[in-house]
Amino acid sequence: MLLENKRALVTGGSRGIGAAIAKVLAAEGADVAITYEKAADRAAEVVAAVQTLGRRAVAIQANSAQAADVKASVDHAAEFLGGLDILVNNAGIFLYAPLADSSLKDIDSILNVNARAPVLASQAALAHLGQGASIVNIGSWFGAQVQWPNLSVYAMSKSALVSFTRGLARELGPQGVTVNLVQPGAIESDMNPSTGPLADTIRQPIALGRYGNGEDIADAVAFLASDKARYITGTSLTVDGGMLA
Repeated sequence: MLLENKRALVTGGSRGIGAAIAKVLAAEGADVAITYEKAADRAAEVVAAVQTLGRRAVAIQANSAQAADVKASVDHAAEFLGGLDILVNNAGIFLYAPLADSSLKDIDSILNVNARAPVLASQAALAHLGQGASIVNIGSWFGAQVQWPNLSVYAMSKSALVSFTRGLARELGPQGVTVNLVQPGAIESDMNPSTGPLADTIRQPIALGRYGNGEDIADAVAFLASDKARYITGTSLTVDGGMLA
């Protein structure tokens, strides 16, 4: 197993990509803590799935838009797990709207959850991460290219993770901690179903001709968090089925 006896925190781990990441990390040998905001029942299902794999698990209620919740969730996870080896900054929210119609509340929410929370979670994790630890940020292919309108604020929030990843990799490299970014493409989810009204438009530029699934992202995260990727840091890995090819 790639991650035997590692201890991981996955933010936003109750559903979608986050849930897939939690389960794959557990299948690779890690004990896992997840955060969730409202979906306590789905978080409990992820915890049960991880425990079925013989690993320890806990779900921590936290609102990633609240700075105090972010720090408390990291400390809670480290206390439950007895330390922390992997932080996956996955929690995120989506905004599809023209800038002219985006309220200050909308803009603050996007920036607080998608950009500020990964910074604060990483800062809180520094006290717990040692030699060989990993931080993996989850961005979006919209952080690299924006092919459609009405995504400017969302794309900005995700592109911020590119420079944050590079900068933090420089800071933590001397401590033997790697920091990388995974940029998912079109992934099957509640918010972006492969049968939705925009699915054919989204699918058209994908080289593989299909949506991905959560495990496609989770496998990339597990690799980057493992010793197999020990000499990879400050890198953005786009997992998009060739959408940007």
